[in-house]
Amino acid sequence: MDLLKKLEECKKRYDIVQKEVMSPELVKDPKKYKETMRENNYLSELCALYDEYKKVLQGIEDDKVIITEEDDQDMKEMAREELKELEEAQPKLEEQIKLKLIPPDPLDEKNIILEIRSAAGGDEASLFVRDLWEMYCHLADRKGWKYETMEAQETEVGGFNKIVTSISGKFVYGTLRWESGVHRVQRVPETESQGRLQTSTVTVAVLPEAEETEIEIKDGDVRIDVMRAGGPGGQCVNTTDSAVRLTHIPTGIVVIQQDEKSQIKNKAKAFRVLRARLFDLEESKKQSERADARRSMVGSGARSEKIRTYNYPQDRITDHRINYNQHNLPAFMMGAMDDMLDALNVYAKEEQLKADVSELEHD
Repeated sequence: MDLLKKLEECKKRYDIVQKEVMSPELVKDPKKYKETMRENNYLSELCALYDEYKKVLQGIEDDKVIITEEDDQDMKEMAREELKELEEAQPKLEEQIKLKLIPPDPLDEKNIILEIRSAAGGDEASLFVRDLWEMYCHLADRKGWKYETMEAQETEVGGFNKIVTSISGKFVYGTLRWESGVHRVQRVPETESQGRLQTSTVTVAVLPEAEETEIEIKDGDVRIDVMRAGGPGGQCVNTTDSAVRLTHIPTGIVVIQQDEKSQIKNKAKAFRVLRARLFDLEESKKQSERADARRSMVGSGARSEKIRTYNYPQDRITDHRINYNQHNLPAFMMGAMDDMLDALNVYAKEEQLKADVSELEHD
């Protein structure tokens, strides 16, 4: 890849986008305004790196001239020291630029619907659902994100068979998109008197939340049923028909919402979840179409794929997709996940870069 050529193309595009930003016509089209400002911010950061890169290359060239042509020994020595620093900085800056050359995915800025469900392991799995949910809530608190429980199916031991949460804030989907899959826990359950180690699994789904304008749901495509809300063990928690069940007839997707006492609020929440699932379904189809030409970056993203193990006796978290290990499990469960999440995102970008370079070479 010719970095300078690629960066010069970006600089030309930035000049064009700058003119578009200054146009009074742009604000009349909110969608185009948002897209143009996103591209402007991205290209602005890229051009700043381009300027820095040109300075480094020019500095290397100037220092080499001084070393070969300058008579003053002190000047030569200073040039040698600076040259060493610049030559060490050059490959690091090039890697940074290569990663930055991958345009951001517009989905990264979206809010999410987070679904966590118990899989294998009975009560212990439901307790780990609670632990993972609390972990993501702690992460949200650290990042200043807002979250709201959409649905919670509690168990008698204090866990959840399923919990659905909306999380909103800056770059939520971009941060958590690689969390989808099977999370495995190895530990001695609280209920285990013999001290035996148990392995349980939980599934996590991270769905980008769709705007109403992005997913059109026709009235005739949804069957709406109302019923009384039920709690753990099947007992009734409400004497009015406040729970709502939506069935999307074309896809067969079913959403049940019963957390609110108000049927109207439950219906609104149910449509948010349905919209997110339909949007996810649409995006998954696009991904599978692209997968013919490009492999998935970080695992398959399938709900059934085992992505991570939380090993309590060894105080270790292992992400199996990138062979990444992290210790201090208690801190991780309190939301100190940035190292893991950053490693996943960097790996994904590096893999995408390899694919992009390969495609360019074959064009």
